[in-house]
Amino acid sequence: MASLTIDNRTARRIFLDRHALADTPAGPGKGADLQDLITRLGFVQIDSVNTLARAHDMILYSRRPAYRPAALQRLHDRDRALFEHWTHDAAMIPMAFYPHWHLRFRRDADRLRARWSQSRRAGFEAQFQDVLNHIRTHGPVMSSDLGAGEDGGDTGWWDWRPSKTALEYLWRSGVLAVTGRSAFRKRFDLTERVIEEHLCPAAGSPDAADSIDWLCNAALDRLGFATSGEIAAFWATVSAAEARDWCAAEQAAGRLIPVDITCADGSCRKGLAQPDLPQTVPECVPPRLRVLSPFDPMLRDRARAERLFGFHYRIEIFVPEAKRRFGYYVFPLLEGDRMVGRVDMRARRDADELVVRALWPEPGLRWSKTRHARFEAELARVTRFAGLANIRFEDGWLRDGA
Repeated sequence: MASLTIDNRTARRIFLDRHALADTPAGPGKGADLQDLITRLGFVQIDSVNTLARAHDMILYSRRPAYRPAALQRLHDRDRALFEHWTHDAAMIPMAFYPHWHLRFRRDADRLRARWSQSRRAGFEAQFQDVLNHIRTHGPVMSSDLGAGEDGGDTGWWDWRPSKTALEYLWRSGVLAVTGRSAFRKRFDLTERVIEEHLCPAAGSPDAADSIDWLCNAALDRLGFATSGEIAAFWATVSAAEARDWCAAEQAAGRLIPVDITCADGSCRKGLAQPDLPQTVPECVPPRLRVLSPFDPMLRDRARAERLFGFHYRIEIFVPEAKRRFGYYVFPLLEGDRMVGRVDMRARRDADELVVRALWPEPGLRWSKTRHARFEAELARVTRFAGLANIRFEDGWLRDGA
């Protein structure tokens, strides 16, 4: 079958559309609207970093400026429309997807038991029943509620006490569920107390083949076009070999077609897409400038972001000749269908202000008056979202492009 060729601008617009960034940022940002948005994205990665607002809140704010964090908490804690588990990292996931996480539970149970027996403190497996008995008797717990008398883990980020490892393992394997968070610390309860009975493994699980088919289709729906490796990486449950086999079978059946994606540098990247892909291109993308979370799903695959947008976004970049450095948690700036820069800014709660420390426009891009006006309008929105009153630019905030 001949490949479909997609030019770079069209590819960017398709990709933004699949990540809910080709729409005008509007809507109530709560209740059914927020649930629909998260379903469209597939999940929202959770992260504790809070230099301005938490990463998951920034992801949702950039698409729904009316969103406020309490709306996500209500969907999870009260409405049970979401559950917390893992994709490539911790995430909030639509509850309708829960049956297909049974496969993840089984695989994590085997994989983590083998890995953690080598990398965690010994004795966590002996804690399983005690942890379950405690929760059954006393109700939801945080890790700090367990492990009295255990040696504290103080030699590294993952140096957990055995009871904490047991708690995390029971969650990752589906025996426990997160019922909420307090000060960003997870509260765990028995799964049958949190998840509706008909969704639990005891009520029956989809066949592994059915879940693999669902996970691959759902990943491609949210990417638009992808390689088998990108499909496997989206949920981080399906193996690379399973994704390759699925792609081959779907292509043989005519449900996938080969595509040649033109990259930002003019090179070509091969992938696969559903046959109706050309009909899904948005006519236009709003020119509004938006601050994105460093964990935004459109930037999660840094290599793909560079191929499509020419946006080199890594944990840390150092350019000696420019005598400047920017680190991991600088905020990317999206304007229309282009990445136009990155900004280092922080909330200073004691001064009730948003401090813009530095902004780096993308190479070759002029920071015009029109663009700066759009940037200031977005800063005003971000300031309100963060609950701050003022904006302050530090001296020398506008830097040369990377």
